[in-house]
Amino acid sequence: MTADAEPAISPSPREVPLARVEGMIVVFLTSAASLIVEIVAGRMLAPYVGMSLYTWTSVIAVVLAGLSLGHWIGGHATERFHNRIRPFLAVILIAAAASTLGAIMILPAASQFLLTRFDTAVAGITALTVSAFFIPSVAAGIPSPLIATGLVEADPGRKGRALGGLFAAGATGSIFGTLSAGYLFISWLGSTRTLIACAAIYAGLAMLIALRGRKQLAATTAIAIAAVLLGGFAMRGMAKFCDVESRYFCIRSVDISAQAGEPARVMVLDHLAHSMSAKNEPRRLLWPYPQLADAIARFEKGGSFKAFFIGGGAYSLPRAWADRGIDTTVAEIDPQVTAVAARDFWFDPSTTRVIHRDARVALSAEPAGSYDVIVGDAFTDVAVPPHLITAEFAAIVASRLKPDGIYLLHFVAPASRLDALFAMKRTLMTAFSSADIWFDADPVYQDSRRSFLFVARKSGVAPEHEGTGNWQRLDPEEIDRRVTASNVPVLTDDYAPIDRLVGMARIGID
Repeated sequence: MTADAEPAISPSPREVPLARVEGMIVVFLTSAASLIVEIVAGRMLAPYVGMSLYTWTSVIAVVLAGLSLGHWIGGHATERFHNRIRPFLAVILIAAAASTLGAIMILPAASQFLLTRFDTAVAGITALTVSAFFIPSVAAGIPSPLIATGLVEADPGRKGRALGGLFAAGATGSIFGTLSAGYLFISWLGSTRTLIACAAIYAGLAMLIALRGRKQLAATTAIAIAAVLLGGFAMRGMAKFCDVESRYFCIRSVDISAQAGEPARVMVLDHLAHSMSAKNEPRRLLWPYPQLADAIARFEKGGSFKAFFIGGGAYSLPRAWADRGIDTTVAEIDPQVTAVAARDFWFDPSTTRVIHRDARVALSAEPAGSYDVIVGDAFTDVAVPPHLITAEFAAIVASRLKPDGIYLLHFVAPASRLDALFAMKRTLMTAFSSADIWFDADPVYQDSRRSFLFVARKSGVAPEHEGTGNWQRLDPEEIDRRVTASNVPVLTDDYAPIDRLVGMARIGID
């Protein structure tokens, strides 16, 4: 050894070095758990901010930022804890378990405060995501560099194989976690119990690390794990966001009988109320938008026509029309939504043709010129399905309507920012001869999201209609002038920046 050579770093005599297989298991499972948490994060945020491009962008960015900081911390920790890797790893994995459980409490506690402190949806979503999921991601990122250093020092002659195997274990774990979250955990356990399962994985790894270390470490770790798991057990039912958590939505049924004056409920999908139904009066429509859509359709088409619905929700309008003997077809992508509508909202599936497919796919499969009325009701707040608002889809809608058919499109936009509304108008005009816009003038919506109803026609002139309730028809000439002045794009399958157009306003909280 030369005079300036550094002595080799060796573990404490009482500490067993990390074995290669042991390190691979830790990296594989921490990578899997971190990806499961990432996917669950999107689902758990949905009841507060919806499921939009901004939600997923925020989740991915926050988790990656947390993992990056964790890797940096882990790299520096190898220099300080090189002969105490086991106890340090055990502490970090317990911290990962505890912070993962903490997200269950943080979301409901912080959501109202954070989402009302920012003027834009982007800032509110990001702040809420950071509050709940940044720390768990940091903790999940720390073990990898610690284990990599330990394996390289244990066998310097095979450090390439050690690092390659470790990276492969991490990538494979991420794939496993992604598939497990989407196809197993969320579908069978739900979001809250999935986070508890991830916390249990971290806790189990901490115990695995501790058992081959000092006896005192194993005992201390066992006590800490018991405390964490006891906390998880206590939380298993406290953060019950959904009555039903499907593959697409967090579904809730809320009793509004006191307000309606009879047995009635409202269906909440993710964070917004979608539709209401009254038990004893199928034709009674409690929501302002279906009232207007019903009035316009029956005013123009009479008592007998054929209708197609894009989205079902609680099936309040399809239920009302079916009760009138109107031929209705509904494309609802989520079978669980239909099941809840039948269970809680008095909808009889035998009265309506229901297609459980994406509405664009379902409508494309229908014969041309089949329908008198097509109703679009799949858009709320910043969560807008882009493929259902493009010029290409408008052409599909127009082709499935009869020559005198109408397209009733419910659209929600911030009262203070109408670019999305103007873009939708310009887009509809690529396939229809006219597109009138009605808006809900109820003063309660003055400073928040507002409901609009497009009435697009293939031909002819709009007949005079008084509307219902607080609904007013916007002046067509004034709208055309403002659409031209706004310089908004036609929305296409290639370019539909609807999230940007609606997402910069403060998000709605119901």
